[in-house]
This record gives sequence, structure tokens and C-alpha cells, in this order.
Amino acid sequence: MARICCGPLHTLALLTSVLLIMVLKDKNLSFAFFPSAAEWQHSSNISYRSVEFRKNLSSDVNVSAGPRTHTSLVRGQCGVAVESRISCGRDRSLSRADCEGRGCCYVPLPRSGLGGPPWCFYPVRYPGYKMGPLLPTEKGQRATLARSAPSYLPRDIPTLQLDVMPETLGRLHLTLKDPASPRYEVPFVTSQSRGQKDIQNPLYDVDFQPDPFGFIVRRKSNGRVLLNTTIGPLLFADQYLQLSSSMASSVISGLGEHYTPITLDLNWTSVSLWNRDMAPHRNANLYGSHPFFLVQEGDGQAHGVFLLNSNAMEVFLQPAPALTWATVGGILDFYIFLGPSPQSVVQQYHEVIGYPMMPPYWSLGFHLCRWGYTSTNRTRTVVQLMRQAKIPLDVQWNDLDYADRRRVFTFDPQRFGDLPQMVEEFHQLGMKYVLILDPGISSASPPGSYKPFDDGLKRGVFIKNSTGQILIGKVWPGPTAFPDFTNPTTQDWWMDCIRVFHSKVPVDGLWIDMNEPSNFVEGSVDGCPDSDLEKPPYTPGVIGGQLNSGTLCVSAQQYLSSHYNLHNLYGLTEAIATHRALLKVKSTRPFVLSRSSFPGLGRFSAHWTGDVRSDWEQLRFSIPGVLLFGLYGVPLVGADVCGFGGDTTEELCVRWTQLGAFYPLMRNHNDRPNAPQEPYVFSQQAQDAMRTVITLRYSLLPFLYTLFHHTHTSSRTVARPLFLEFPTDPNCQTIDRQFLWGASLLISPVLEEGALEVTAYLPPGTWYSLNNGEACYSKGQYFLFPAPLDTINVHVREGSIIPQQAPALTTTASRRNPFTLIVALSVGNWAEGELFWDDGESLDTFERGNYSYVLFFAEESYVVSKPVKLNGCLDGLVLGEVRVFGVQAPPTAVWANGKKVHVFSYSPDTKVLTVPGLDLPMTAMITVKWS
Repeated sequence: MARICCGPLHTLALLTSVLLIMVLKDKNLSFAFFPSAAEWQHSSNISYRSVEFRKNLSSDVNVSAGPRTHTSLVRGQCGVAVESRISCGRDRSLSRADCEGRGCCYVPLPRSGLGGPPWCFYPVRYPGYKMGPLLPTEKGQRATLARSAPSYLPRDIPTLQLDVMPETLGRLHLTLKDPASPRYEVPFVTSQSRGQKDIQNPLYDVDFQPDPFGFIVRRKSNGRVLLNTTIGPLLFADQYLQLSSSMASSVISGLGEHYTPITLDLNWTSVSLWNRDMAPHRNANLYGSHPFFLVQEGDGQAHGVFLLNSNAMEVFLQPAPALTWATVGGILDFYIFLGPSPQSVVQQYHEVIGYPMMPPYWSLGFHLCRWGYTSTNRTRTVVQLMRQAKIPLDVQWNDLDYADRRRVFTFDPQRFGDLPQMVEEFHQLGMKYVLILDPGISSASPPGSYKPFDDGLKRGVFIKNSTGQILIGKVWPGPTAFPDFTNPTTQDWWMDCIRVFHSKVPVDGLWIDMNEPSNFVEGSVDGCPDSDLEKPPYTPGVIGGQLNSGTLCVSAQQYLSSHYNLHNLYGLTEAIATHRALLKVKSTRPFVLSRSSFPGLGRFSAHWTGDVRSDWEQLRFSIPGVLLFGLYGVPLVGADVCGFGGDTTEELCVRWTQLGAFYPLMRNHNDRPNAPQEPYVFSQQAQDAMRTVITLRYSLLPFLYTLFHHTHTSSRTVARPLFLEFPTDPNCQTIDRQFLWGASLLISPVLEEGALEVTAYLPPGTWYSLNNGEACYSKGQYFLFPAPLDTINVHVREGSIIPQQAPALTTTASRRNPFTLIVALSVGNWAEGELFWDDGESLDTFERGNYSYVLFFAEESYVVSKPVKLNGCLDGLVLGEVRVFGVQAPPTAVWANGKKVHVFSYSPDTKVLTVPGLDLPMTAMITVKWS
């Protein structure tokens, strides 16, 4: 067991319900925890423990006596295992004198490159806050924390209020804030609260160390320590908040948005959360901030932690395993989710931030965009060529090319003068149309010539600088002002702008880009003031080195607070305003695509992973990017198919199209200077491969749509990492080259140039090739599958029934086509599935009961389709075919609803029974039987 720097790192739950014993390698020091005195208030799940030291050390170990010399600290409290050292110099590099002046340990180590363990680190039991008694409140318990002496931080806050709120059996909420002076707290995010409220027997225990303050959260069922914050000091100053914790495992996912695998690297790394217009690459803060992580505990159980804080922050990861949160403002507002399964952790998190929206059906089709469709004629040609190639396309997009002098809410009178007519033409083809809408409003037009700016100026909707003047930055149209979407007046003005534009150009959705917000100058055209907000005592490791790099002055003033506090929320607030506007303007389900993100975005918007490059590495890393956003509550997500930046190759674009066909959101998007990458520009062989996989996607849309129904109503994930579905399989913990759709479809794409085979892991059980029904029996092992250029390997899990529908060039047409059922029999000859179906675009169909629901099940030698709710939307639709995988003996006869079927086929090689030409109404019970 590792020695620890500032209190126990690893706490073992032994066979006692009263004592926690923490063991240190230092044989001279031991801890014993005793029950609290009777006057301390406690509940069945929250207890207070005092700590007594028994030591054979000299008196210089007394931690309340202030800083000691290096020698005495080493003798007493600096014998800390290297992997467990917590840096005492996050804010700046410290000399030995500076380090010891903070009362910290200074023990140099050999350097091997950048990073690594700190030389200056906290000793055991570093002086900090002392906890007062826990007293009951309406929501839980409250205690006061106080410091006897200030910390080394400027504007240290001497007294804190701790609130401990058990919210559900599996969710614990703890906050630390300043009781004397209200501080900024995140709005917007926690507007929903679902989950069981009975907390008589929660899944957790919480123990508190009173001096110095720390808390320990354990899983009640097995005593496992999930969080132990006694390993380091709590620091709380005006512009610096820090809390460290040990971790129950090194297998951690989350803390996005970053260019990482599905699990984080704990070898002395850090991630910064500060929304930034930055093309995906390693070690960079990207477009979104999601201070949530999920820990796989190693036995199938998992837990999660969410810090609701929108200020700039950095999370430091170390191999102990442990992490340290450091943020520059706000409060410490923690939610802890006990699961116990990984999927239930995700659901518990989404109960806090809100379940995702239900997307319109058409948004699950294929989308095509390019910055460089320079006219309506060019855009029309793209659609015509796609239709000539017979490649499905639901949504045509335009980038900023359409706008008059790049000003949003306008269209170029020469090149896009007939834009309204073009959009109506697309609608006649059963297609939809989306265009880009940047937040920057041109401020350079003569007065009276650009209504969005003129009206915004009158209504006071723009962000102001620290002196109260409109902050002017620079984006695509030149000098720009930035709407303040936290202002209710701005939301109304934004709605008016969208309504007026929509009355001319009836767009079906809006793409809100550049909303970190991005700025081509640092802060503003006039620079930023020299202030503590612009230059805080500590700046996380962000690209550019300062908070206003590539964005606005953080001292800028918004309706609710400073941009310093609200920056990471900018994209979310714009998404809320845009979603609200489309609701009013269209009265159907809004489609919004946002680049910037924060927890809660999935209630209002889809997301894409930004300006990915056209290369094989970015293809491969797009998978964890998509899967992580499912954890973050944004299931409608994808990467730009074939890449956005640079020239693709034919092989790369084919492989990316095959993978992209299984992104929840599939859009091919390309930058202006690059070679074209629409499917029709490639060879006939490549076109055939792309057509095949896009057509496959369209056939699976009923299944995908049903998955979105479940994520909307119960937050079951859509694109799913294997560990969510197979949490007890250690092989699945870190797999991110494959993924699942729901529980039933396993996708194993080719991710290397020139590869004609793919190595894929199949969890234990029987898996059937979706292509031909061939069975693969796995004990939990890797298989080598053929993967020629026209093939992506997709397997159906035994026991699943997958509803499909004959594809067409648009979802408008495919939704009228016959259904097919893929029945993948288990070893026990059973299977089940379901179909959620509505009109695909009306609001709140589930909440209002305006939908149909069909259950499918198979047992022994029959398959049943049973409607359990009908509301008219399935009228006229039929079941056309049933394909049954795993039929061991050749059938001699088949009946459909009691009538003998004369046309059916059986493959003795693959053991697949195919029953075509059924033409049975989906609104009635259907039974297909064989013998």
C-alpha cells in the first residue's frame, strides 16, 4: 500500500462497522478512527469520525504548529510514496525556500522529461479547515468549516459551509461554499430531478475527518472506498479552489472534451476544461467542458462524480490512483453516483443534467455539407448528383457561403438570391435543409443597414466590456458583437431574428458554430484590462496560456455574471435560445447542432466533434469521442465523415463512411481548400461501398430511432462502449475500437490503412453476422474477420430482434416501406425486441401518448409481433419479411398467422430461415411459425 502525502490514500473496509483503519508504510505512524461524541449529529448513512494520532515521533510533527524545517518534515510527514505526492505548487513553480515556506515537503527526484511527480508536495495532515458539528437541515446535514490561519493563497476564504444532501439511494450531493458572501453558482443545468427519493437504505456511507477536514465515501455493500479527500488539503480562495481524492481504480472515463481514448491516462497527466475553438489534437482543451467522470471498479461495479462548476479548471491525474480538481472560481458542488452498474451511473448523472431530447426522425438520415458550396446552383447540383448515384441523402447543408458578407440572418442576393426557392425544392424531394448560424453579429455595417445589430443595440442584448461598452471582437464578418444569451431580452431578440429569417428561408434546423465563443483577436479589438480576472493567481493549462486566448475578455460583463464565470456556458445558453426559437417558429421538434458544449446540452442540441483532420488517427479517435458524448448526455453526436481538414483519400473516405454510418449523427462535411469528398466523386467501386453502408444505415433507422426513444425517456445510451453492456468482462474495460448500438448490434470497423481484415473482440455468447446470419460462438475472445473494402463487420447479439425497414433515398420515403425483422435466436431459442414509432417530428409524442409501440418475441419455433399501443402512425405499414438466425434444423413448413407460407428459404450453411413476401399489417398481432 502506498504511503500518502496528506492523509490516508487507500482506506480498507475491514470486518467492522465502526472502525476505519488506514495503514501507512511509515511504521512510525498509525491512525485509529473512533466514533464521534454523542453530541455530534449523524444519520444512518452519514457518520462523523474523529482522528487520534498515536506516534513515536518528536514534537515537531505537530501539524498545528505552522511550517517546519525540511528535515523535521521528512522525519515526520514527508515519507510519501512518489505516486501519491500531491503538488503544493499548482499555481507556480516553487524553489525549496518557497515550498518549505508553505509548510510543504521538498524532495527532488531525477527528471525524465516533462511532467512526472512533484518535488514540492503536501505533507501528511497539512493544516487546513476544521469541521464543526453536523446539524440537520431540510435537505440533509450542514457543518461549518473554519481555518485557524490563512492558507498561502490570496484572498483565502476562512469559513466555509458544507452541505451534505442524500438525494436518492444512489446519488449523494455535497457542496462547499462561502456562507458569508454569495459566490457564483452554475444556472441552467440541474433543472430536472428524477430518481427514487426513498433514502432509508442508500448505497453509500460517508465518513468525515474533522481536522484537517476531509470526507470518505464508501460503497456500503462491500466497504470499498470510492473517494477519499483526506489525502490532500481542501483549499478555497476567491480565485482558486482545490480538492484531491484517491480513486478506487485506474480505469476512468470522462472529463471531456479532449482527444483521448475511452479511458484516461493517469501517469502524471492533466486535462483542462475551458471551451476553445481548437481542432482536435492531443493535450488541448477543446470545444466543450464536461467535469464528470465514471470509474470502473473492476468487479462490474462503477461510480461517477460530477463537479458542477463552469469556471476554468484543470484536473490532475496521478498513478496512485488519485486526482486533484483545481478551479478558478465558483463553488465546489459535487454529485456522486453509486450506480452500481456503469449504465446506471450514466442514468443517475442524466437525472441531474436532464435526459436527452427526442430527435426528429429525419435527423438520423445522411447529411451532406461543405464550406465551399458557393451558390444555390452549386448546392442543387450536389443534391442532383447524389440522387443520380442513388445514394440516400436526407439533409443538405450550407456553410457560411450563403450569407451576405458573412453576416448571419442574411443571404447573398447574387449567389443565393433564390435560396428560399431552393429550400422548397428540397422539401418537395422529401429532404430537409440546415444552415450555419454563428453568434457573432457584425457591428461594422452603417446604421440602419443591418437590422440584427441595430435592434440588438437598441435592446441591449450584447456582452459588454468591463467599462460598460459593447465588447467588439473579430470573427468571419469582421468586427462583431456577441449576444448575451443569459439575458432574457437577448433570447427574445434571437427568437425574433430567427422568426424573420425563417419567414423568408424555411430552414429545418440550425447549426450553431463558433460558439465557445470563438474570437480572432485576444479578448477584444481594444484588448483586455489588466485585472485579476484576466490574470488570475492560477491559470489552468489552456491553449494560448491565458483565459482570453481565442475568445472574449473574461472580465466582460453578462446579465448573470462575468464572462469569467459564464464562458463555458456560452454554447449551452445559445443552444437553449435557438431550441426555444425553433419551437416557436416551427412547432415541430427542433434540430440544433452545437459545437460548444456543457452538461445539459443534450436536452437541446446535437453535437459534432469539430474540425477533425482527414487522416487515419482521427478516424480511429472519433470512436471514443462519440462514445464519451453518450456518457455526457449528448447521444446525437458524430464526427465529420471523411474528415473536415485536409484531403481525404478514397480508401479513407470509404472506411470513414462505413464507420460514420454507425455514428448516431452522420454528416459528411469538408473544408473549402480540400479535395471534394461527396460519395459520388469517387470510383464506382467506392460509390458502391458507400451506397451499401448508407443504405444499411437507413434500413436500421427504426431500431436506431427506438434507441433514441429509450435515451429520451430513461437515458439508456445509444452508441455504447462495451463496458457499459458487459461490465463484468475485464476485456471490455478499455475497448474503444469497437462499440455497440444499444445492447444488440456490435460494430467493428476497419481503422488502419490497407487493412482487409479486422480483429474484433466478441463478448461471451453467440454473435451473428448481420450480413449473412453466420453464427460465431465466443467464450470472450478476439476473432479475425475478413473486411474487404466494401465491408464493415456488424454482429447481432443472440436473443435480439432488430426491426428494419426497406431503405429509400430519404426517410420521408423509407418510412412508408415494409418492415423486416432480424431474429437472432439465443442458445435457448428465444429472442426479443421492440419498436417505438410516431410521426417522427411532432412534439412530446411519448409524453402525450401519440405513438405506437410493438413488442417482438421469439420462442422455440415461432416469432410474434404484438402491438401494445397503437395511435394511428403505423396505419398502412406492413411486415414484409422475417429472417431468423440460428435455426438449427431445416424447417419443413412455415405458417404466418395460421396460413401456410409457400415461399421461404433456409441456408444449411448459415442456419438462416428467410420468410419473404408476408405483407402483414403492423397494427395487428403477427405470428410466424415453422416446424
